[in-house]
Amino acid sequence: MYRSLISAFSSKSRSISSCCVKPSSISRLTTSPLQAPIVSSALPTARSLLSDALDPPTPAGLTRSIIRHRGFLGDCRVIGRSRGYASGSGDREMMEYDVVIVGAGPAGLSAAIRLKQMCLERNVDLSVCVLEKGPEVGAHIISGNVFEPRALDELIPQWRHEGAPVEVPVSSDKFWLLTESHSLALPSPFDNKGNYVIRFEASPYCYYLLHFAFSSPYEFGICASTPFSNITVAWGRATGQGWGLHRFCVGGRAGKPCRADERTPPSHCSLSQLVRWMASKAEEIGVEIYPGFAASEILYDANDRVVGVATNDMGVAKDGSKRETFQRGRVTLLAEGCRGSLSEVWEVEEEKHNPGAVLHTIGWPLDMKTYGGSFLYHMSNRQIAIGLVIALNYQNPYLSPYDEFQRFKHHPAIKPLLSGGTVLEYGARTLNEGGFQSIPYPVFPGGAIIGCSAGFLDVPKIKGTHTAMKSGMLAGEAAFKVLIEGAKMEMYWDNLKKSWVWDDLKRARNYRPAFNYGLISGLAFSALERYIFRGRLPLTLKHGKPDHKATHISSMHTPIQYPKPDGQISFDVPTSLYRPCTAELSSTNHEHNQPAHLHLKDPTLPESVNLPLYGGPESRYCPARVYEYAPDENQVMKLQINAQNCLHCKACDIKDPRQNIEWTVPEGGGGPGYTVM
Repeated sequence: MYRSLISAFSSKSRSISSCCVKPSSISRLTTSPLQAPIVSSALPTARSLLSDALDPPTPAGLTRSIIRHRGFLGDCRVIGRSRGYASGSGDREMMEYDVVIVGAGPAGLSAAIRLKQMCLERNVDLSVCVLEKGPEVGAHIISGNVFEPRALDELIPQWRHEGAPVEVPVSSDKFWLLTESHSLALPSPFDNKGNYVIRFEASPYCYYLLHFAFSSPYEFGICASTPFSNITVAWGRATGQGWGLHRFCVGGRAGKPCRADERTPPSHCSLSQLVRWMASKAEEIGVEIYPGFAASEILYDANDRVVGVATNDMGVAKDGSKRETFQRGRVTLLAEGCRGSLSEVWEVEEEKHNPGAVLHTIGWPLDMKTYGGSFLYHMSNRQIAIGLVIALNYQNPYLSPYDEFQRFKHHPAIKPLLSGGTVLEYGARTLNEGGFQSIPYPVFPGGAIIGCSAGFLDVPKIKGTHTAMKSGMLAGEAAFKVLIEGAKMEMYWDNLKKSWVWDDLKRARNYRPAFNYGLISGLAFSALERYIFRGRLPLTLKHGKPDHKATHISSMHTPIQYPKPDGQISFDVPTSLYRPCTAELSSTNHEHNQPAHLHLKDPTLPESVNLPLYGGPESRYCPARVYEYAPDENQVMKLQINAQNCLHCKACDIKDPRQNIEWTVPEGGGGPGYTVM
């Protein structure tokens, strides 16, 4: 996994903390430099954590700011990223909840729903708050998704009759090995029988998903957000991957979505729509959800136990001053949320659409040493999700995930499907793919890590939604018993190891590391593991070095000459970000007059190291061209950061060769605004 998503994925970090027992208790705290509202959780929970996380090294650029509060929290430390723009002394509001969940994604909402279900079953009143940094629930969620409904069946058994956007069963499942001009059918390893393609709402959309994977071990942090906040509490080892999706609308008139009964196979889906539906279900049973605010700090008590999170100040200008839109108070207390991924939505011809058809490929356009592959899902309403996965441990600094994706769409087996289509939406994101070997001990004093922030993606299936949901449910159950029965939060870890999540990930543990030896070796080993040993091979392969260390110096490679986009199937980045005929494809937006959320630890490294030694890779691995080299007035190449374009994929925080780029959470509500991703 990478740094808080993610950072990464700081990785995608969702944290759940138990808070004080009485809801809606508000008090004011006089503070110093950091002026964010506080969401507090005060009851003690488990104390154990990974040995290397108990006394984590302070990463470069992470400032430890100590603020002492008197009153309810007692002697409390605020540890997080200290920002120079924070306003001066003043009042800070504190809101107390029994459980605070950072991130309104599948795991966070599953935890909230399961906990409130237990409250209803036991006639207990516990306050549950979910914080989301996106402007609305689902705005930073992007996924072309073949959904395995096992966890949803357990969480909301009647979901098929309650309007869940999960309606298209998988009708076919194919796996191809691609060369530049041909395709070869292989046995499909994805187990999609009984799965669903989650449908898109609003308009008949399809998707293109670019998926770049950082698959070698990488430092990750326990962050203050499910969508990955930038505040790191602990450090461990994990791996990850990211991807982007191109959303398409399949031409013609929107077809009437078909209903799936309990025996219908799995379907494709828009994850952003699914979490919106889950959010509505959560609110129906009393969960409070607050979108539009970003958690920027984790709060510790004197015993280093997590007692809550603090949000960013709203309305702080670049120079640190307050603007007219400066907001503090109860609303601004609640913050943080999920993030997005790279994608497009197209409108294509109706006769080319086959609802429920699933295709995965491996091979071209990537070389034999670069791990990756594609997927193409036919959803309802003529929607298609198509994506390219590229491991971020690739060696060639001239490789551009975005341009590889554009090239992929021109393959003879893919281009005919897209011809005549129109791109409607675009986005980007990163995912973790470390798998079983990279799962950290997810319990820390005061809470736990759930979902993709803990690395529960099932890599061979390319699915993580169902495992994220199950981990959230288990964490919600544990939190309930901590608050009501005095149990220890460690029971979450114990129950996780007894669940089907653990069994599935353990069986699939060798799939990803097998490809470290190349495409052919990886295919051969994974086939042996799957079809002969069935996940019981008495050995566990290890991951390699961190993704940023895998990057070669540019002199070892020849620059890649990518074809010029044709404007019909392939597009340049500005066109993908903003398309006049369809408004903003990604709907990405950041308040211009706010402190930059992308920081260079050493401003001289891009020109002194990255450009001469690595050929300026940041100008290529970013799918939104946030980073570009341009000549200054003296014709000297300088790195320019276009933070407004940022899609919150956080690849820069992972892939930079010298780890010089630090992704921090911007003002809440900023970033992409996905609707049917």
